[in-house]
Amino acid sequence: MSKPVAAIVGRPNVGKSTLFNKLVGTRVSIVEDIPGVTRDRIIYDIEWNGKAVTLIDTGGIEPKSDDIILQQMKTQAQIAIDMADVIIFMLDVKSGLTPEDRDIALMLKKSGKPILPVVNKVDSIGDLPMEFYEFYELGFDEDLIPLSSLHGTGSGDLLDRVLELMPSDEAVELDEDYIKVAVIGKPNVGKSSIVNRLTGEERCIVADVAGTTRDAIDTKIENEWGKFIFIDTAGIRRQSKVEDRLEKFSVLRAKMAVERADVCLILIDATEGITEQDEKIAGLAHEAGKASIVVVNKWDAIEKDNSTTNKFTTDITNALSYMQYAPLAFISAKTGQRAEKLFEQISYVYNQAVTRISTGMLNDVLADATARVQPPSDKGRRLKIYYWTQQSVQPPTFVIFCNDAELFHFSYQRYLENQLRGVFGFHGTPIKFIIRQKGDDPV
Repeated sequence: MSKPVAAIVGRPNVGKSTLFNKLVGTRVSIVEDIPGVTRDRIIYDIEWNGKAVTLIDTGGIEPKSDDIILQQMKTQAQIAIDMADVIIFMLDVKSGLTPEDRDIALMLKKSGKPILPVVNKVDSIGDLPMEFYEFYELGFDEDLIPLSSLHGTGSGDLLDRVLELMPSDEAVELDEDYIKVAVIGKPNVGKSSIVNRLTGEERCIVADVAGTTRDAIDTKIENEWGKFIFIDTAGIRRQSKVEDRLEKFSVLRAKMAVERADVCLILIDATEGITEQDEKIAGLAHEAGKASIVVVNKWDAIEKDNSTTNKFTTDITNALSYMQYAPLAFISAKTGQRAEKLFEQISYVYNQAVTRISTGMLNDVLADATARVQPPSDKGRRLKIYYWTQQSVQPPTFVIFCNDAELFHFSYQRYLENQLRGVFGFHGTPIKFIIRQKGDDPV
């Protein structure tokens, strides 16, 4: 049974994202005093009084705008309205009732959904200003709810009313058994297009304008390969070009998306080949210890011969030498070519990243590896490796106990890593070693 959904809608700059962040309890939506900052739908699960609710933040609706981005924002808001069980309609007491508010109210009434009119920026709930009462002109069935999204005043009453209006038996326990997938890459490599292709709906704004997706947004998918949450992130630009605050927020959000993820899809534009910026973006996933797949998109847009795939593979392997574990996928989000196979690959590398190996099996591999290639020595002192054990997963992390950490050269660590991969796989995931020095004899 799916969780009930509440969507927050309204014209730009009435405090939707501020309320969303307050309800979520963290800075999820970008909040700036600039209309149009939240362009896409932001989706997050929250819990209130033991009940789970999916909350959607939307871009501001400007009903009569001819701007292409604002028109798409209206489309995204309409999709959120269609998805919602309850609609939270945000109004601003400071600016009063506007013609745009009236137009949006008519649009919402046509949905037939329960609508909670919320009047924001009310400094004192106990002493309502006269301007508050003019919003009753909108004629909603529900009473106006005064609140301050900045301070959270009235947000508890709002959530209580949201749950009361939800369909019966729809509020269920939070479901955590999803594989979280971050889609990362430079601007315009096709991140939103891939999410749209995989979800089968126009989930993200897709336009040939760099920086169109400013926020990271989540999409849930269930299919034969499992349950997935796709996190579509803003394109990561070169740091030197990150000048305004919004762009800095977007880069930070992309990094946060990587931290949230179980698996990262690192997108590369086939028409450009792998670039220095692609290497840096891939490094974010590698350094965070995330299972990863390198996805070469727009494969349909280049001329190919018998050596094209091999050349791309060699170029990427050389550029991402530190990520030899990451498989490659050549796809086209536009045509759908091989896109569906990503689900199988994501599920596979995730399972590799959560694999646990018993200490006994590990030390059988260690004994065989040290017999094949003797540990290094220096000035008559030889490295002794007593045993190793797996400490954790995501990434698989191993603690190795030895007599002298300084003798444990990187090259021998790499050798042992290759032995581990040869026996147990660990495809698609980095492996982490923690070296502990125990003295000359094991204890």
